[in-house]
Amino acid sequence: MSLPTTTDLYHDFVIPTYGRFDLELVRGEGTRVWDESGKSYLDFGAGIAVCSLGHAHPAVTKALSEQAGKLIHISNLYLNRPQAELARKIVGFVGLGGKVFFCNSGAEANEGLYKLARKFGSPTGRYEIITFSNSFHGRTLGGISATAQEKVKVGFAPLVEGFLHVPFNDLAALEEAITPKTAAILLEPIQGEGGINPATAEFLRGARDLCDRHNLLLLFDEIQCGLGRTGDWCAWRSIVPEGVEPDGISWAKGIANGYPLGAFWVGKRLAGADSEGSERGPLCNLLGPGTHGTTYGGSPLCSTVGLTVLSTIEQENLLENARTMGAYLKSSLEDLNLPAIRQVKGIGLMLGIELNDMPLVEGVAVTPALRMTKELMAAGMLVIPSGERTIRLLPPLNISKAEADEALALLTKVLKD
Repeated sequence: MSLPTTTDLYHDFVIPTYGRFDLELVRGEGTRVWDESGKSYLDFGAGIAVCSLGHAHPAVTKALSEQAGKLIHISNLYLNRPQAELARKIVGFVGLGGKVFFCNSGAEANEGLYKLARKFGSPTGRYEIITFSNSFHGRTLGGISATAQEKVKVGFAPLVEGFLHVPFNDLAALEEAITPKTAAILLEPIQGEGGINPATAEFLRGARDLCDRHNLLLLFDEIQCGLGRTGDWCAWRSIVPEGVEPDGISWAKGIANGYPLGAFWVGKRLAGADSEGSERGPLCNLLGPGTHGTTYGGSPLCSTVGLTVLSTIEQENLLENARTMGAYLKSSLEDLNLPAIRQVKGIGLMLGIELNDMPLVEGVAVTPALRMTKELMAAGMLVIPSGERTIRLLPPLNISKAEADEALALLTKVLKD
């Protein structure tokens, strides 16, 4: 009796929440992965911006192995040094003081920001959070309620109330949407799932000004764009180097190279008075004991891996590499001047190729993004579709120029064809 294929096992036993590609990957090294037949692929998806150091990085492997031999998990009822050190490092990257909470994923990190906004606004009955068209904030019920894409909401009514969606990069629409119920504004400095859409400097400055004038929180979802992907630790600083300070930031994806870890930072501005008129102190202390929690978040193991990843990015000067290689890829793609390319978007190593309409192929009824993703996969390169027209290039932050040139050659060949 023959063994079932992996495809058969998925069909029989895995809930079909993903439209998976028919590709089984079995190992990886650096910027390359291999399937079960031995075919190699240049990985410019990196687990959707997760593997900041690529696959099987020796520093990550060593950190996982050594810490697993010491202490994997304890309850958050106790202290563990790696969590405290990781929090200190992240607060230092932000450079605005404040504190960090650790969890397991980006969706959970955003849930923390929703709760922060409601806790902040509770004395005055404010609870609404404004988000933006083409945003994506996760797959929890709160996340899909926050996300301004109708396709993620279908079949899940009633949604969590308290989220209002307005057009992205439209300051006038944002100002008009603010009401006495508004508590916070939540945005991605660069939208990932919505097509690689950067916020403008004017929009970020204007959002901060509106928050100051109306006593609102400015919250940044940097789950995909943060912690080095744009060439800065904080993606908003790749757009506005100074003059904009958020009140909260969420991260995940690239923080621990594939080991599950999410986090959110909260600043130290004063939270204002409670319903009885007593001052509540700094915002970063607002979620006190009993208001939020996690079983696995910030374990000794995940915190050690996170520390290793962020320290390696520092030691290997990978922020500069992300800026340099990102600029090289973007300018090279623009210089191709191919009819298939409508525009190249993004910052650093978070790039999107927006595609024009393509000639129909008999038997192929898919979007331009999905079609190009499959064509590139056949050619030996992995990319990530984003919406109907955009393919994302999200390679590890330590890619070499030779690997960038290999990617450009594959993209040129497939896009020309």
